[in-house]
Amino acid sequence: MPKIFEYFGFIFYFYSNEHEPIHVHVLHDNHESIFELILLDGKLVEVRIREKAGAAPLEERDKRTAIAFIEKYHKNIIEKWIRFFVYKQRVRNTPIKKKL
Repeated sequence: MPKIFEYFGFIFYFYSNEHEPIHVHVLHDNHESIFELILLDGKLVEVRIREKAGAAPLEERDKRTAIAFIEKYHKNIIEKWIRFFVYKQRVRNTPIKKKL
């Protein structure tokens, strides 16, 4: 379960046995939601939220923060997805210490 980003208490990660579409799990204060990156012609056109079965979903303000983060760092998320799931390479956690 590679952790890919940490941002002010938010943990962004993949599960090791993921599937498409490209998505990232976001954990904050014991709440978790899943964010799908919808691409068209290689460009991010939408971030869809789905809830993880058995987990308390992120609060609305935390969902907004997660979406803003994903919109800003989506290229990095996609790059890490490809490295991990396509090339089978390890990915590093990147702590982000600057506010959006």
